[in-house]
Amino acid sequence: MSKKLLFIVNPKAGRTVIKSDFISIIEIFSNEGYMVTVYPTRSGEETEKYVYKNAEMYDLVVCAGGDGTLDNTVGGIMTLERKLKKRIHLGYIPCGSTNDYARSLRISMDPLQAAKDIMEGDSNHVDVGRLENTFFIYVAAFGAFTDISYSTPQNLKNALGHAAYVLEASKTLFNLKSYRMRVMFDGERVEGDFIYGQVTNSLSVGGFKNIAPKDMSFSDGKFETVLIKTPESPIELQRIINCLLVDDLTDDLIVFRKSSRVVVQCRYEVPWTVDGEYGGSYKTTRISNIRKAISIILRDKIDLLQ
Repeated sequence: MSKKLLFIVNPKAGRTVIKSDFISIIEIFSNEGYMVTVYPTRSGEETEKYVYKNAEMYDLVVCAGGDGTLDNTVGGIMTLERKLKKRIHLGYIPCGSTNDYARSLRISMDPLQAAKDIMEGDSNHVDVGRLENTFFIYVAAFGAFTDISYSTPQNLKNALGHAAYVLEASKTLFNLKSYRMRVMFDGERVEGDFIYGQVTNSLSVGGFKNIAPKDMSFSDGKFETVLIKTPESPIELQRIINCLLVDDLTDDLIVFRKSSRVVVQCRYEVPWTVDGEYGGSYKTTRISNIRKAISIILRDKIDLLQ
């Protein structure tokens, strides 16, 4: 009896390299005994609903696209797993413009190699985040530049890749908004004015590696949170930039904490992004880590999986 594989494909992701390799990827799966069903994505919400309704009928779910496609697929799987009380195995072929999470997990950027690695790999359990009622796989963030990933036109992303994000970010550099906040980390409270914050489970965010701490794990049940205080002068802004460039999170203008739960309170509604997609606006934002919630197929077990 043939094994069954659900192949979620975003035909518009990244430079659309998946189109030229599509048939070859299907052959790789087929040669390993899988009967493949293809679902081309249309919107994030539709993708999540489709995965939720159909994934239980398959032995393996593979998604091909960017971080947003992965996020939508994981959202559907998480909701389904809670209903079924069993694991849904996931493979990922990165085809986006930045592919933060895939790079952190050392997944090949070559779609054909990534497909082969899924067929030869092993299951690894990784943490998933929850922001209010929304699941995310690697980052929830607010403040400076966080709207860039979903506000940058897709054709610009496809043409320029990561450079498109840098271009859009430069437009907002001198129009930074400050938020007065109270932030709780597993009981500890921090208050201040912040221009940026991220709760993450990745070595790279938005293509920038130095804003993510290096002593993180994908499966320890804790997130790494980085908050950037509001600079009071161009000198302080440059100081923050210099610290991030050299991977220094110890400066007084930067707050860094590891915790399983983060609660952010603000007098006004704060817009958040989750995995590069708009995640809603809240005055009180509750974020929690669901330890080892997703089973993802990787070629090698990497050091940061504990």
